[in-house]
Amino acid sequence: MDIKDFRSTDQIAWCPGCGNFPLLKAVQRALLKLGRPSRDIVLVSGIGQAAKLPHYVKANCFNGLHGRALPVAAAVKIANKNLNVVVTTGDGDCYGEGGNHFVHNIRRNVDITVIVHDNQIYGLTKGQASPTSDPGLVTKVQTHGVVLNRFNPLRAAIVLGAGFVARGFVNKIDHLADLIVEGIKYRGFALIDVLQPCVSFNKKNTYKWYSERTYFLEKETAYDSGNETTALSKATEWDEKIPLGIIYKKNTVPYSERCGIDKKKALVDHDIANVTINDVFKDFLI
Repeated sequence: MDIKDFRSTDQIAWCPGCGNFPLLKAVQRALLKLGRPSRDIVLVSGIGQAAKLPHYVKANCFNGLHGRALPVAAAVKIANKNLNVVVTTGDGDCYGEGGNHFVHNIRRNVDITVIVHDNQIYGLTKGQASPTSDPGLVTKVQTHGVVLNRFNPLRAAIVLGAGFVARGFVNKIDHLADLIVEGIKYRGFALIDVLQPCVSFNKKNTYKWYSERTYFLEKETAYDSGNETTALSKATEWDEKIPLGIIYKKNTVPYSERCGIDKKKALVDHDIANVTINDVFKDFLI
C-alpha cells in the first residue's frame, strides 16, 4: 500500500493555513501504518470543518448530524465488528452539541477511536466560542470575552472511565499519526484530543502559542500513563505547560465483549433473504 491509497481527489475546502491540513496528513499516515485496506476503514463525522475530513480520505465515510457522530460510529462497530471505526469531530461538535453522546459512549466503551479537532472555536459558523475556548477570549459573539470556565475533555474522559486518553498537536504530524495508530489498536473507546489552530477566527491559540507551551510526555521517563492520579494531574495542565502524548491508558472490557458480540457472527454477515417485518407493520396498523 501507498499513502496515495488513502487520498481522495475531492477539492479541499478549508482555509489556507488551517490546522486541519496537517491533521489530515496525520490521519492518512496513520491509516497507512495500520496496514489495513481502505475498505476496512470507516470514517464517521458530524457537522463542522472537522467533519469534512472524511471527504478527503479514500475510505468508507458517513456524515451524520451535528453532535451525533458517536452514536452512528457505535452502531457501525456493533453491526460490523471487523471494521476499524474512526470519528473525526470538532470541539463544538463533540463536546458541545454532542456532549451527551460523549459521556454515554465512554460508558458503553464501544471500540471506536474519536479524533477531536480542538481549535477552541466554532469555525464553520464563523467564530463563536466553543466549550474549550479559554476564558477571556474575545469573539464576534462574546464581545467582552468568554466568561465560562473551559471544558477539560481529557480530565472529563478519565473521570468517566475512558481507557485511552491522549493529546496530539498538528505541528507534530508523525507523533500525532503514531497516537492515532495506538488509539485504533486500543480495544475500547479511545479519545485523541488534537490541538488544531483556527487561523481565521482564533487569534490567541495559534501555532506559535501551542509550540511555546507543548511538550512530550514520552520525554518524562518516570511518567506512568497507567496511574490515574498522575494522569488527572497531567490532564489539568494548561496555559504554561501543555502535555502531548498518551495521558492515560488502561485495559478495559469493550462493549462487544460485555455483550457477547465478539463470539457471534457480525450482524452484516447474517442472511436476511427470508427476513420479513410485515408483522411489525401490522402492529402499527392496529
